[in-house]
Amino acid sequence: MSKHYAIFIKPISIVAHLFIINAAFFGFKFTRFDDYLFLLFLNISWLLIAYFTKIYHYKRTIKVGKVVTQLANQFIIYSLAIVSFFALTDRLLSTRDLIKVLVVIFIGIILFRAIYFRALRNFRIEGGNFKKVILIGGNKSLSPVLNFMMNRMDFGYKVMGFFSDDEKPKLKYKKTNTALIPKGNGTIDFLGNITECCDYAKNNGIDEIYCSISEVNQELQNTIIDFGDKNFIEVKLIPDSKGVFSKNMFLEYYGVVPVLSIRKLPFDKPIVKFFKRLFDIVFSLLVIIFVLSWITPILYVLIKRESKGPLYFKQIRDGLRGNSFVCYKYRSMGVNSRSEKDQTVKNDVRITKIGKFIRKTSIDELPQFINVLKGEMSVVGPRPHMLSQAEIFTKIVDKYMVRHFVKPGITGLAQVKGYRGEIENDTDIINRVKYDIFYIENWSFILDLNIILKTVTNIFKGEEKAY
Repeated sequence: MSKHYAIFIKPISIVAHLFIINAAFFGFKFTRFDDYLFLLFLNISWLLIAYFTKIYHYKRTIKVGKVVTQLANQFIIYSLAIVSFFALTDRLLSTRDLIKVLVVIFIGIILFRAIYFRALRNFRIEGGNFKKVILIGGNKSLSPVLNFMMNRMDFGYKVMGFFSDDEKPKLKYKKTNTALIPKGNGTIDFLGNITECCDYAKNNGIDEIYCSISEVNQELQNTIIDFGDKNFIEVKLIPDSKGVFSKNMFLEYYGVVPVLSIRKLPFDKPIVKFFKRLFDIVFSLLVIIFVLSWITPILYVLIKRESKGPLYFKQIRDGLRGNSFVCYKYRSMGVNSRSEKDQTVKNDVRITKIGKFIRKTSIDELPQFINVLKGEMSVVGPRPHMLSQAEIFTKIVDKYMVRHFVKPGITGLAQVKGYRGEIENDTDIINRVKYDIFYIENWSFILDLNIILKTVTNIFKGEEKAY
């Protein structure tokens, strides 16, 4: 099945959505075939709102959370538009029936989109709606994108091979254990030297070129990009996998002067700040009232009984915009002079018996909801580090300070991805910062809920680094 069937993907969605909307309003007798004004409004308003919410402008790599958020925004605005139409035209309005029809529309569109994406996924797995891809470079920086393409057949990427100037070029990928692809390793075809890539792309109908920045010099990059522009081929640059990069660069104009800003964050929007802070206040109050209120006196007795010292362990940590704050935890160690400099390690002799339990179950972190209520932390965000650690990590990871653009969190994306607890080597902190920056630049309410749910799940499953 040809990749050119892609031209029908968006039109099918649009027609199906409009059919669901019109069928629902006809079914509930809100309109008739001769009610031209209302029919025109129903369909045109949906399409106009869709233009701004971009529900039909999705890429093949779009995440489920993004799709749900777009549809929710579309539905809310559309519902307000319908209500406004009834109010402005003085039509009789049955609130109960209107709610019913809007719910039917929303459920119908959600179900259609779920079924449609499932069908599209299977279509791509069978070889349809694919994009021909070539890779330029033979180093490890291309391995993550190659692994993704070779293991996610449902996204429809067909890797034709790679070009490299290495003497013994070989580009491997790791196959996951799925029903479609047996577990193991694989290689892709070597197609020639880098200078030959443009001719190959032109003669073989290539759709996208992925180019390793670290292997191709600036002059050759410009040549490939210029070739792509002239031949309608997308050229994408892949940074060195050892570095940490920001993705959210955006172009703005000062008069006619183009200015490239490094990043535009979701948290820059006042409405996002408001709702995230509102969620933090409500969530932290619920935990303080229904959990801390009864667990604190129990832990007071248990902690005091085993070792002398305060109930709470207080430590200065780095926070928003580099401002430090006092972070609260239930004390899990005997009082010692090393706590401000030394991180906790496996089988740390400083940890008490009750301390092992509360650390394993993350109960020791619960007092940080007080920090959240005070506005020093958020429920979800990059984990705050000790000041001594932050000073070291800044020298190891060039983008380390980016994580301070938002409030630190009790849990975060890096933690649920396995990068919590002890930092054993440079790779641990590099990967942690990568996930932190990804979270900052791709925040959504759905992502926060997923991280919270995953955190709770990990507590019951147990984590290797929870010590």
